[in-house]
Amino acid sequence: MKAPVLNRKLVLEAPERLPDGAGGFTTSWVARGEVWAEVRPGTGREKALEFMTVATIPFRITLRAAPEGAPSRPTPEQRFRSGARIFRILAVTEADAGARYLTCFAQEEVSQ
Repeated sequence: MKAPVLNRKLVLEAPERLPDGAGGFTTSWVARGEVWAEVRPGTGREKALEFMTVATIPFRITLRAAPEGAPSRPTPEQRFRSGARIFRILAVTEADAGARYLTCFAQEEVSQ
């Protein structure tokens, strides 16, 4: 495997459920740290919803590995943020046989 070019700074965020005061919960996102990553887009698609069109774009995000259970290791319920862009993590796996890098399969949704 050719070493990835880790040239994008991303913020790893985790969801936190907070009471909304009316018996329910709201989700707030808490920063877990910053990572340097290689971000590669896949082929996007578009679908029409009731009142808007949503473009879905898959991404492969590669970053340095972290041990299982470490707070810096991404998990599928988390997301990456780059400015106003948000990449929802769908799955995480080792990118190489030496487990030096992780590949996160992520999705960016853009309302049009």
